[in-house]
Amino acid sequence: MSATEGSVGAWLSALQPPPPPALAERLRVLLAPYAEQSASTVADACLEAGERLLDELLASGSTSRGTALDLLAVDALVTYAFQAVADVPSNLEERAARAMVRIAALPGASRD
Repeated sequence: MSATEGSVGAWLSALQPPPPPALAERLRVLLAPYAEQSASTVADACLEAGERLLDELLASGSTSRGTALDLLAVDALVTYAFQAVADVPSNLEERAARAMVRIAALPGASRD
């Protein structure tokens, strides 16, 4: 399913290859607020969900093994955001620059 058909939830369910079960469930929970939105918003939904979770992790100083699934989820969400826009490579550089600025600006990201 392309990132222009269906809903965000349907796009997530149709991923091939599918993510491992635990990661798939975590992504489903993180993308639940966006699940009914048009699949054309997948990139933004994934990036926003990833940013929100990364900000929570950075703010809490969570670095234990218990956060491994969340760190994998952040990585997957950002990866899927760019996968979703891969069909429009002309927008990729601008989107990547914007994503880096947004992630670097997260309150927890300024730790030394």
